[in-house]
Amino acid sequence: MALLRITKHGETVLKKPSPPVDFEAIKKELPGLLRDMWATMYAAHGVGLAAPQIGLNLRIAVIDVKHEGQSKQLVLINPKILHLEGAQEEEEGCLSIPGLYSKLRRAAKATISALDEEGRPYEASGEGLLARAFQHEIDHLDGKLFIDHLGLAQRLKVARILKDLKKTWN
Repeated sequence: MALLRITKHGETVLKKPSPPVDFEAIKKELPGLLRDMWATMYAAHGVGLAAPQIGLNLRIAVIDVKHEGQSKQLVLINPKILHLEGAQEEEEGCLSIPGLYSKLRRAAKATISALDEEGRPYEASGEGLLARAFQHEIDHLDGKLFIDHLGLAQRLKVARILKDLKKTWN
């Protein structure tokens, strides 16, 4: 198990859409990759991590929102959003933009389809933080960051903050 470097805002891999992965082609390496992704996510105190955030252009993400204090690890391989419903506006952050948080409107409920770590297809629905995590991580796989969803006024405010924050990142 290794802690991996988390890519930061401005790195090219974060803006590239990740193509679907061929499960059979990655099956051997997948257990080690997932172990490293979990370790990296937990060490950074995140609730989700997408492969582009560790420099890999793979359509893979992990999520653990610890519902009611209980860990429930979800592996998302080639995820797709099937349905979005309602709205919530909460503060959101990102491991690839450490120190920056902004209120962002997202769907309150999300249903996704994906493959699990064994290559089995499944569907999952979530509300609140889980719905937000589904949308956030799938955005990463589509080459988007949460700040890409902000309105112009918020983006201008965030740009000034980002400039100062980048000086503190290693």
